[in-house]
Amino acid sequence: MFIFNFDLETSFDPQTKIWSGAKQQNYYDRNCSIGQIIFEEMRRRPNKICQISDTENTKTSNTEALLQAIRVAKFFNSIGLSQTDIVGLVDRNTTHMMDVVLACFFTGIAFHAINPKHDDATSKQLFNITKPKIIFCDGQDYDKMLRVSEDFETKLITLKNHLHNVQNILSIVNQTLPEELNFSRPAELEFGPNQTLAILCSSGSTGLPKAVTIPNTMKAYDFTNYLTENDIQFTPSTMDWLSGLLNLVTSLVYGTLRIISDKPYSPEYFLEVVEKYKVTFTIQAPSNMAMLLNCPDLSVEKLESMRYFLFGGGKCSTQIQAKLQSYLKQGKLCCAYGFTELTDVLTRNFNFFNKPNSVGRILPGLKVKIVNDEGVLLSHNEVGEIYCTHDKIWQGYYKNVKATMALRDTEGWFHSGDIGYFDEDNYLFIVDRKKDILKYRGMQYFPNEIEEVIRAMPEVVEVCVCGLWNDLDGDAAAAAVVPVVGSNLTVQHVLDYVQNNIQADYKQLHGGVIILTDLPKTATGKANKLAVKDILQNRLNFNMKSSPSIDINRPNTVFRS
Repeated sequence: MFIFNFDLETSFDPQTKIWSGAKQQNYYDRNCSIGQIIFEEMRRRPNKICQISDTENTKTSNTEALLQAIRVAKFFNSIGLSQTDIVGLVDRNTTHMMDVVLACFFTGIAFHAINPKHDDATSKQLFNITKPKIIFCDGQDYDKMLRVSEDFETKLITLKNHLHNVQNILSIVNQTLPEELNFSRPAELEFGPNQTLAILCSSGSTGLPKAVTIPNTMKAYDFTNYLTENDIQFTPSTMDWLSGLLNLVTSLVYGTLRIISDKPYSPEYFLEVVEKYKVTFTIQAPSNMAMLLNCPDLSVEKLESMRYFLFGGGKCSTQIQAKLQSYLKQGKLCCAYGFTELTDVLTRNFNFFNKPNSVGRILPGLKVKIVNDEGVLLSHNEVGEIYCTHDKIWQGYYKNVKATMALRDTEGWFHSGDIGYFDEDNYLFIVDRKKDILKYRGMQYFPNEIEEVIRAMPEVVEVCVCGLWNDLDGDAAAAAVVPVVGSNLTVQHVLDYVQNNIQADYKQLHGGVIILTDLPKTATGKANKLAVKDILQNRLNFNMKSSPSIDINRPNTVFRS
């Protein structure tokens, strides 16, 4: 029996001070597009069930998925879309999302996926970057997409919850076309293998959303090359996340069964799906893990089928990891580290018991160096910013050359914005974030977004928003507010104002609010965020570790000074 070696080779060159993963093996022709690889792998397994929707009660085979994707691809051609156009997706993990994504892969047309949780302003800003010619969305998002796309011409098509007099996906995938059987292979990429495959969303150091291009050379699915046709995947991420894209690509490349659902994540539902379908593989956010461990339904039996439980995208305490591993009697817990712009998973750690705080060793084909603020390259156990690189060409942020150059330097090194170090065994450890970006239950936000709203209140003089981290939520936003002298401003006024002026739940003040007479300042007169954060934590008695006593549906207790 073949036993997969989960421990990665990582070497260090003391002369160049560069850490390197093993040499990458290419299982496919480097000039093949993702669409060509998936097309051939699906044709090899025509009767294999590739997707089951638990909420829609649909079951799709490779043959059915290919046929429906070809019909969507023919539709793209019939309305004149070219490989320079963009298809927009507002993804809720519904049945026919796969048809649209595969059609994009097969035609060489990139898609831009955004999260339906985004508010109008964020969604509009994101789609105004790419101006998609078509936007696929569910019926409940249709009115919002009309508002979002008012500045450019587009066509809206529903994927689920269809509306009267609005074209829907069924009119495309159920239409038999005489020429569909002549579809022998995906289109050749006009600009070669470095052509953009997909566009996902991110936020940069300015706080403005950016569109991250993912090239057709993306081989991040290599980090799950231990999967087989017997594996069953269930990952709640939507297609706007790199993990969501990987979940689809890996399932079709390795021939696994992918379970999807458009229900919001809850630990009870996750356990129900795992037990029902005997799920063997998942990718989860650390906040999901904390909620899972607080769930009274959790048991070893519920997770008996799980073989690989991967997590990434944020901090996760060793206590959470150890406790979850204790429920995985037949499975392995794995931490994965990377970022969307890299289009790869950088490190992987299946060695929790020996290296519990590490994000692991470097995957094949990647290199890392640690650099201090003066640009000096560092060695083992020296803390600095993590730079990384690979041999792929990255097209950068869509139509944003300045931000692209700020992230990836002229020598091809990505400046991750994360602070870390390698130990003597070449395991990477993350210490902190250099970027001022926060993440609440997997959704990114900037404190400044909330500060600007609070600052608009007539009674407010100053405000500082910080993220108070806990295992359950990630970074819960908390605000320190200085009111106008003599004002009757209360904590509840601030909470209500933010709630009424920010649509997105993940940008609410889940950490709480305090009223101060003044903010601590730096020598330059700016708010001292570290000092403010200490005050917030002390005044709000914020629990830095998850606890069953935390009420996740409302902010923690708030105080007035």
